Amino acid sequence: MTTTQHAQRMNFTKAAPKVFKAMIALDAAATEGLDPTLVELVQIRSSQLNHCAYCLDMHTRDARRAGESEERLHLLSAWREAGLYTEKEQAALALTEAVTVLTDDFVPDEVYERAARHFEEVELAHLIALIFTINAWNRIAVATRKTPGTE
Repeated sequence: MTTTQHAQRMNFTKAAPKVFKAMIALDAAATEGLDPTLVELVQIRSSQLNHCAYCLDMHTRDARRAGESEERLHLLSAWREAGLYTEKEQAALALTEAVTVLTDDFVPDEVYERAARHFEEVELAHLIALIFTINAWNRIAVATRKTPGTE
């Protein structure tokens, strides 16, 4: 098997410090009031869908530190079949997939309504903000080829 190591294209933090600071503030605001384990699951699932190695590395480490099990981390990409996630987590993961991978259906009503049954309006707004924030982080890391394990 051949592996390819790509050089990082730029240090986004140094090249656009105001944007980076704004993203940090957005990230903090988005996660406010959300369960830290749920936050990590959403960030990992979005990063899987966006093929963001840097964010996958960071958020799986963070999830482990928060007490997440290896089994749940390993089976996250098959969360529907795994039977390891709560109804609330499943609703959040379904919404994460719908917002991350927009299709012709956009975010289907049943996906949104399922999430709305498990999250109060303010919490749901923060969940949506979390999803679009991790998508933005994924796009920054993928576009700049941020190397996993680096700061």
